[in-house]
Amino acid sequence: MVEQPVSNGHPAWVRYDPAIDVLILELHIQPGASKTSVEGLHGERLKLRLAAPPVDGEANRALVRFLAERLSVPQRDVEILRGAGGRRKTVQVRGAGPGAAARLASGESA
Repeated sequence: MVEQPVSNGHPAWVRYDPAIDVLILELHIQPGASKTSVEGLHGERLKLRLAAPPVDGEANRALVRFLAERLSVPQRDVEILRGAGGRRKTVQVRGAGPGAAARLASGESA
């Protein structure tokens, strides 16, 4: 499990709004890795390695697929809010529940 600073019961890289069941994730992405994995913290963001190149949106599509699968939500419920063209991304996930951040960081699936 990733060691992480916690604020209001959640790690610094995640915000959860229970009223609308939405997670906001602050991520650092490393595309072009040999395999897709959760790597731990990069500053106050969760670092993910993606086995997709940063070409023509492939890494963004791989990120959406990975998060949807890991958090057991449809891909349509994962949206990149900021950073589509860079490594630092803010992602919104609808319907994953409050325990989703811990599952993501630990490598567990829902």
